[in-house]
Amino acid sequence: MSAATFISLDGIDGTGKSTQCRLLVEWLNARGVPAIGCADPGGTPFGNELRSILLASRANISPRAEALLFMASRAELVDKVIRPALEARQVVVSDRFMTANVAYQGHAGGLPPGDLWEVGLFSTGGLLPDWTIVLDLPVEQAMARRGRVADRMESRGRDYLQHVRDGFLAEARARPESYRVVDASPDISTVQARMRALVRELLNSRGHSIRDGE
Repeated sequence: MSAATFISLDGIDGTGKSTQCRLLVEWLNARGVPAIGCADPGGTPFGNELRSILLASRANISPRAEALLFMASRAELVDKVIRPALEARQVVVSDRFMTANVAYQGHAGGLPPGDLWEVGLFSTGGLLPDWTIVLDLPVEQAMARRGRVADRMESRGRDYLQHVRDGFLAEARARPESYRVVDASPDISTVQARMRALVRELLNSRGHSIRDGE
């Protein structure tokens, strides 16, 4: 019997995470693999309220308070969406998860990454993705691709985003068994093909059957 599988996509804004998440879920469902997508922060009524605060508030929120707001949204998302889907043996693909806190408020924001992992695990009841796929792109390219007004997080400038990018890559190097890094610089179809190959590898190892070329 195939196992429930939890995958998160992460990286700095502008790497195409949301598009790749949507395409991946559509591809899985088209091949008979029940899958849902979700977004962190957000994904529940309460989480969406917190997302609005986090991305649009004009308040000067401290890194510690910011991290805890993200974790509160994530706790609700896990309880209301992710765990029920996993219990139904679905594949869950999340647009961001805990590594984002570690990169943004830890590596870039000055909080100890180890502390964020500890509090983050409490917020999710110990749940972590089976794999986190980091979509990687130089900061200048990501900023040029964004195509919209920067939100509160993105408006902190190039140096901040460089620390965020470096943080994602550092976490991936530290946990190679559960992270994969994908070059996000090619076109959408090329990146999606690479994503599908990685996800096929993971799912086949967990009892699903997705053949090459599908």
